[in-house]
Amino acid sequence: MKMKYIKLTVAIILLFQVVACTDNILDKSPVSSFSAEGFYKTKSDAQAGVYGIYNAAQSVFRVNFAYWGEGRADNVQTDQSGEGLILMQNNLSESASSADWSTLYRMISRANYAIKYIPDVYKDDPGGGAQLIGQAKALRALAYFYLVRVWGDVPLITEPYTSTDQDIFVTKTDKEQVLDQIEQDLTYAATNCVEKFNNEKDRIMVTQGTANALLTEVYMWRHKYSEAVGSSQLVLNNPLYSLVSNMDDWGKIFTDGYSKESIFEVGYNDEQTNLLRVLYALGSYAIYTPSEKFKASYESGDRRIPYVYDTTLSDPKAIWKFLGKGVNDEDPSKSHQDIVLIRLADIMLLRAEALTQLGGAENINEALNLLNKIRTRAGLPAFNTEQEAADKYGDLESAILHERSIELCFEGHRWFDLVRTGRAISTMQPINGLSDEGNLVWPISTNVLNKNPNMEQNDYYK
Repeated sequence: MKMKYIKLTVAIILLFQVVACTDNILDKSPVSSFSAEGFYKTKSDAQAGVYGIYNAAQSVFRVNFAYWGEGRADNVQTDQSGEGLILMQNNLSESASSADWSTLYRMISRANYAIKYIPDVYKDDPGGGAQLIGQAKALRALAYFYLVRVWGDVPLITEPYTSTDQDIFVTKTDKEQVLDQIEQDLTYAATNCVEKFNNEKDRIMVTQGTANALLTEVYMWRHKYSEAVGSSQLVLNNPLYSLVSNMDDWGKIFTDGYSKESIFEVGYNDEQTNLLRVLYALGSYAIYTPSEKFKASYESGDRRIPYVYDTTLSDPKAIWKFLGKGVNDEDPSKSHQDIVLIRLADIMLLRAEALTQLGGAENINEALNLLNKIRTRAGLPAFNTEQEAADKYGDLESAILHERSIELCFEGHRWFDLVRTGRAISTMQPINGLSDEGNLVWPISTNVLNKNPNMEQNDYYK
């Protein structure tokens, strides 16, 4: 009887997590209590349910995009105590705030409700809700992609909790099975989402281009290079996206948002804020500043760097990239800039890497062309041959990865690039002693372990 009561209580709590929204995706008010099944009655309800998933994404990424994607890598350093130092020194424990996956599963829970109940709203128009379901599946895939990259094997939950007969004490699923589900969800989204909204929603809501770009990221994580070449070509052919042409516009990708280069941003505003300022530009020293290694790694004459941090200081106190060139690091106001998760330069460099892995003269030539588009925009000389890139960085793949490190710095990609390419240990061991493959994933939070007796800690942290 007690177990039944626990299940019912948790099920009710999960049902309360759906969010009702106005027509403005960034203007959301939570609903205190209702049955999700009873909520999904009208098309407006269906849209509101999907907006609720975006709302959950705001909570997921407001700080953790940097902790997960940058905090354990070599481009940042910190003079602060707390989470930033814990990650930088590789002293992870189950009490670390970034070890708690609860917000990601909240995002997944909202997506599961939408996927289950939206078809009921559109039962007289079977194809009418497909684009909303596509958005929900893509956002679920995004959440699971972070879960797999951060924790490895994780519980795969694709149905909402609607009955006390469902087992809430889930166990882990093999990460490859989770990745299979991610691919299925994104393939559906790439077919069924809209091509474009013809407004700013093209950057902060999921379109076909968003799904294809995220598929490229997933394929590269799984080393499916041919598939990555195919999905990235769809992104490059998409008229929604093009590289900005000058450095002022490059800076505005992050400070202003909604750039033509942007593929997917997590949207924020004055009411829905994030922690970019705390992470990168607040007080005597931000949580993260550019590492000495990063500052020594860029080529002379790179036009991007003055937009990234104050190059006139030997020990810069802030990273300007998201908050603006010359940002006042004493300004305590909350940050409302969007967090750019995926943009065209990212996909172009992933495509270049995939082509390099596949080899062949034609592929190598295209890889060089893609790499050079990013380099020459930054004021750097093009590599005329593969050998020129190899002479400078060891091989073409290393030249591309170096370009990703500079072009995408502090955007939440560096750690995942190191793990994905098998370079995390060789890169980080001299910095913080990382030496064990099992240490590449995060521990599972105490909060999660205490709530689920069936959940096992990741092996390295037992």
